[in-house]
Amino acid sequence: MTADKTLKRPLIALDAMGGDVGPEVVIGGAELARERYPELRFRLYGQEPLIRAALAAAPRIAAEAEIVHVEGVVLGTDKPGQAIRRAKSTSMGLAIEAVKAGEAQAAVSAGNTGALMAMAKLALRTMQGIDRPALVALMPTLKSDSVVLDLGANTECDAENLVQFAVMGAAFARTVLGLDKPKVAFLNIGEEDMKGTEAIRDAAALIRTAAVDLPLEFLGNVEGNGIAQGNTDVIVTDGFSGNIALKTAEGTAKLVTGLLANAYRASLLTKIGYLFSRPALRALRDQLDPNNHNGAVFLGLNGVVVKSHGAANIKGFANAIGVAHDLVTQDINSRIQLDLKNFAAHRPAPPSPEPAVGAA
Repeated sequence: MTADKTLKRPLIALDAMGGDVGPEVVIGGAELARERYPELRFRLYGQEPLIRAALAAAPRIAAEAEIVHVEGVVLGTDKPGQAIRRAKSTSMGLAIEAVKAGEAQAAVSAGNTGALMAMAKLALRTMQGIDRPALVALMPTLKSDSVVLDLGANTECDAENLVQFAVMGAAFARTVLGLDKPKVAFLNIGEEDMKGTEAIRDAAALIRTAAVDLPLEFLGNVEGNGIAQGNTDVIVTDGFSGNIALKTAEGTAKLVTGLLANAYRASLLTKIGYLFSRPALRALRDQLDPNNHNGAVFLGLNGVVVKSHGAANIKGFANAIGVAHDLVTQDINSRIQLDLKNFAAHRPAPPSPEPAVGAA
């Protein structure tokens, strides 16, 4: 494979056995993604008979998709340690290995999140200047999508971690959302500078001091009720808080749609009203549909790994592949490395240690 071919026609490694449905959704998603991005190539890892059966309905990729037969599958009930021990005999593990070997430019899986994160981190390692990878995804708001990280990879974070997340999140927003200078804020219990944990306060001070040449605008803090307003492009937090925020948003979306459904079924008059409001309700449903925002990423690794929701449909999996396409073709890791260097060049030097008592 020539470097020119790799650049013009990136290869995406797909875990064909991951997710709740399996090869049908994965290959259907690849077929739809190929329609949007005709330059993409795919390598499918999994049980070959099932893959070939699904390829029968995917003429766009059937002719040239590579198939790597592997019997092993990472189950949703597998613990990360179990998955790591079987990495080289599973479809998920081999897809990640292809990225490590440079054979594929990205891997996409809808399988076990914990296993995918553990195997990706072990195989690809964190890039220089990043202490921990972060799980990042898009969240719908009243204005447009916002980037949120970390969503569960790191339950406890110090100031350095949060600063690195901010830099990576801004690069992600520029890459996926096309923003020149995304607005960045820390998720906090108040907007005032003195609020929150010591880690958040220290991280905010570092960002204000050293982010002068970075392509981002630091807003300070945003409260939980401000996430959905859409005034912040990148929301940075630890994985514990971020995962709660994500699951709360998903639950709220289901609550709203459920309450609307109950209200419209309440009487004949409300059923008639439903007929007139169907266009608006369809728009609301599409905005809240997780398939339209599918594709979480483990940022900070030496390679691109995208996590699709396990229950994603064909459209959702295609969107996850689209995220991988954007990160690869716009070289997200080079953007992050450049931003980290700029940040390091402007951060204050650590204070000199106090001289020992009695020293000459």
